[in-house]
Amino acid sequence: MREQDSDDQPGGRRRRLATDEYVAGVLSGDRALLARAITLIESNAPAHFDQAQEIVQALLPYRGRAVRVGITGTPGAGKSTFIETLGTLLTGAGHRLAVAAVDPSSTVTGGSVLGDKTRMTRLATDPRAFVRPSPSGGTLGGVTRKTRETILLFEAAGYDIVVVETMGVGQGETVVREMVDFFLLLLIAGGGDELQGIKKGVIELADAIVVNKADGANRQAADLARAEYEQALHYLRPATAGWQTRAFTASALTGEGVREVWRVVETFLDRTRQSGGLEERRRRQERQWVRQLVRDRLEEVFLGHPEVARLLPGLETAVERGEIPAVTAARRLLDAFGSLT
Repeated sequence: MREQDSDDQPGGRRRRLATDEYVAGVLSGDRALLARAITLIESNAPAHFDQAQEIVQALLPYRGRAVRVGITGTPGAGKSTFIETLGTLLTGAGHRLAVAAVDPSSTVTGGSVLGDKTRMTRLATDPRAFVRPSPSGGTLGGVTRKTRETILLFEAAGYDIVVVETMGVGQGETVVREMVDFFLLLLIAGGGDELQGIKKGVIELADAIVVNKADGANRQAADLARAEYEQALHYLRPATAGWQTRAFTASALTGEGVREVWRVVETFLDRTRQSGGLEERRRRQERQWVRQLVRDRLEEVFLGHPEVARLLPGLETAVERGEIPAVTAARRLLDAFGSLT
């Protein structure tokens, strides 16, 4: 039985929907209900977890229907502008695009800081696009579960392309690499050695590198940077078997080169589908998802153990002061946990 909506409820309070209402709303492409379902999934409240998982379970048959693209890059590389330019191009061609922007979280509220809807104004008002800034919750495990499940909801809602934008500041790249089909590294030309400050490990994750802001007076520097990255890529193992990672230039501001970047993505998808590599990648990602969720839960249980919680601050301080080695501290914590379980 349907309850009153928030507009009709006394005091304007939003009622809690039934699981089948969320599911029906997502499958029908109802943007408001999709947003509410994602909010429920992102919630850390124990009271919301069971219903969130019921929604995910009901929508599982609709997973895997979208092309999943991860985009990361150095600060100032123009990720949001690039995504908006690319997204507008794709929606104009008839695609439905969803953007999951993994944001740093406020240390006070836990909410999204970057506010992608203010940075992607065209996409935010595009009826064929859906932009969702999602707080990471301060943990990579939060990114793993919430973003994966958000992708599932996007696919169930009929979005055929999903872009996951990362912060571009560390381990998040590895996490996102394991939930997308194609991973794009966005960089800009700078002074001196173009490889300086770029971790080799991040480059090795990329299926393509794009030197953005290749326009105006910066075009020549961008071309030189592209050539340097291209040379470096010959010495690195490709991120995807049977695919040679290449470097390109583009300008998100003018749109030049952006269409060509998408053609690279399409070529990649064609090849990996034919070879079976795409299917295998997705199967591996599903297996890793299970293991990551187990690790996250084990860590949560471990750190929530009363004796571990009591000992942890003192042992960490002792390690910081050089009084005991980290291995000893870890052993004492594990012993304390094991003795009372």
